[in-house]
Amino acid sequence: MTPTTLETPTTAERVRSACARAAGAMLVADDVAPVTTPLHHLLPGGSFAVSLASESALAVRARAAGTDGIAGVLELTDYAPLPLREPVRSLVWIRGRVQCVPDHAVRTMADMIATDHPNPALLDIGSGQELFLLEVESVVVADAAGAETVGVHELLTAQPDPFCEFESAWLRHLDNDHPEVLARLAGKLPAPLRRGRVRPLGLDRYGVRLRVESTDGDHDVRLPFGAPVHDVPALGRAIRVLMGCPFVNGLRARRM
Repeated sequence: MTPTTLETPTTAERVRSACARAAGAMLVADDVAPVTTPLHHLLPGGSFAVSLASESALAVRARAAGTDGIAGVLELTDYAPLPLREPVRSLVWIRGRVQCVPDHAVRTMADMIATDHPNPALLDIGSGQELFLLEVESVVVADAAGAETVGVHELLTAQPDPFCEFESAWLRHLDNDHPEVLARLAGKLPAPLRRGRVRPLGLDRYGVRLRVESTDGDHDVRLPFGAPVHDVPALGRAIRVLMGCPFVNGLRARRM
């Protein structure tokens, strides 16, 4: 028999989802203090728009460098939404050159970003925050499985996971309010892993990820759906199938 291939998000999809979720983003350059970036948005041309505090040393250096820009790395940290022993799910490093956005182009770029994703951080542009471009040279993502590179073209053709913006709230809801669902999912794990503390780690269109915290370390396990899902009703059905629910389609038990 041919072994079944486990469908998972592509590397590019994982990066796009991390970009959409990451609140802890930072731009790093040599010889200056790192600067947080409330806004980090992939543009159609393959560069990233980032916002920096106008008076930060990094912003001052980038402005002084003109069109040559300065070398920098955008670091994105994808944190688990629950208080786990190891909360970092993945790290993304986007290396390139940081350049100013010309004054005449700032409004147009901000409007374009707002049309695609109305980030509240856009309201601070011109009021303590300034737009810069990061011309991408390389992208690397690392997680518990290792590190991989991804090309800019792959990023541009990929999309964030359809549930990434709601994932954190859903996982917290599952952990806090539905221990019975979590217990049913944990029952699908190999027997040795059921002795650890099982927490929800991730959710995407391909399945659910669980973190098992035990005395011999942490273990991440993916429970795949039978097929990728793309909307909330399909997601609910897929989770009920994982749980082993006999009423997957909303059928009622027969009254005796």
